[in-house]
Amino acid sequence: MPTGSVALAIGISLISLVFFDLMGLIIKRLSTDYSAAELSAYRNVFGLIPSAIALWSSQAWHQKGRRLRVRQWGLVAVRGLIVALAQLMFYLSLGRIAFASATTISYSSGVFMTAFAVLLLGERVGRLRWIAVIVGFVGVVMVMGPGRDTFSTNSLLPLAAAALYALTGVTARLFDQDVPSALVNLYSSGYAVIGSVAIAGLFGGFSPVESLYDLGWIVAMGIAGGIAVLLLMVSYRMTEQSNLAPFSYLGIPMAFVFGWVFFGEAPWQDLFPGAILIAVGGVLVIWRESRSNR
Repeated sequence: MPTGSVALAIGISLISLVFFDLMGLIIKRLSTDYSAAELSAYRNVFGLIPSAIALWSSQAWHQKGRRLRVRQWGLVAVRGLIVALAQLMFYLSLGRIAFASATTISYSSGVFMTAFAVLLLGERVGRLRWIAVIVGFVGVVMVMGPGRDTFSTNSLLPLAAAALYALTGVTARLFDQDVPSALVNLYSSGYAVIGSVAIAGLFGGFSPVESLYDLGWIVAMGIAGGIAVLLLMVSYRMTEQSNLAPFSYLGIPMAFVFGWVFFGEAPWQDLFPGAILIAVGGVLVIWRESRSNR
C-alpha cells in the first residue's frame, strides 16, 4: 500500500470524525424538542441513502453479480435492532450530559469488543490485550466519575451504547465471507429503521416537526451521519484498520472543543486523565493486533 494512500485514508477517516461530531451536535441541539427515539428513527431513515450509495460503489458487490441475497437474515435483523437500541442510548446521553463526556465514554467500545470476541468468536486473548482492556476500562470509570458531585447515572447511557455498538462490530464477523460489507450495512440499516420506528412508537410516537428550520436540522443530522459512515467505509477500504484506529481517538479532544464552542461546556475535570487512559488502552490493543497480524 503506497504511503500516500495511507495518508489519504487517515485524512478521510478524520473528516468522518468531524461529521460524526456534527451529527452529535445537531442531536444535542434537537434533543430539547424531540425525543431520542424520534431522532434515531429520522437518522436511520436518511441513513438509508448513503448506505445504498455505499453498496452501489462497492466493487466487490458488482464483481459478484450485484447479489442481494443474504443467508443469515436473522443475524441481519438482530444487528439492526441492536443498532437502534445503541442509538437510543447514545442520543439520550447527548441530551442529558456534556457532549464531550458522552462522546468520550462511547470510545470504550474497544473494551467491549475484546470481551465479546472471546465470548462469541472464541478468540484467545493474551495478557497484553487484557491489560489494555483494563487500562481502558479504568479510564472509562474515571470519566464517569462515581463518587464525584457531578456523577450521574446518565453516564451509564453512553457506556451501554458503546457495548451495543461493539456487539454489532463483533457480530459483523459472523456473516459469510462472500457477503459484501456494504450489503450487510444496507440491510442492517433497513432493520434499524424498523427497530427505531417501533421504539419511537413505544416511547409516545412522533411529535410534529415544529418548523422548516427544525426539518432542515433533522435532514442535516441524517446527512451528516450518512456521510460519516460513507467516509469511514471508504477509508477502511483504502488501508488496514490498524493504520486508522489510533487516529480515531483524536475525536476525544475534537468533541471537547465542539462542546466548548457550541454549548459552553468544558468538563475538563471530568474528562482527564480518564480520556487519556481510554486512548492508551485502545492504542495498546491496536498495536498488539498489528504485531499479531505481521
